[in-house]
Amino acid sequence: MKKKFFLFFLLLSLLIITSCTKNSTNSAIKNINDEITVYSSGGCGCCDLYSNYLKSKGKVDVNVINVADISSIKRQYKIPEFLESCHTTIIGDYFIEGHIPLEAIDKLLTEKPDIAGIAMPGMPSGSPGMPGAKTQKFTIFAVKKDGNQEIFMEF
Repeated sequence: MKKKFFLFFLLLSLLIITSCTKNSTNSAIKNINDEITVYSSGGCGCCDLYSNYLKSKGKVDVNVINVADISSIKRQYKIPEFLESCHTTIIGDYFIEGHIPLEAIDKLLTEKPDIAGIAMPGMPSGSPGMPGAKTQKFTIFAVKKDGNQEIFMEF
């Protein structure tokens, strides 16, 4: 009887730990009330993949807007040129530039720093929406409202 109880307790504990871990990795994006809009230049396959990535993480109402001049969106949000990528996502008052992993978006939405947004330049292999394996450390920058940047997180 003790052995059965121990196995039941062990299984229940593992189930609870697994459930908590899965829920915490995307809790902020599921719970936001702000609209999520992804601006992309039409026909960009990785932009579609990134939008689907956000949708698959619990936020199915992602608006995708194809624009003829994506650079006008980047100028509007004052995204530094060296941090630009192929698409720009807007959540509330923040921009999310490029193939930003959910962990960084979660951190942004949970901590709510006084910044304009976050950016990861280029299109790194293995980042959300990009094929291939991760071959380098992802460095995500915080862009302050005055245009200065600092490292927001790396992983």
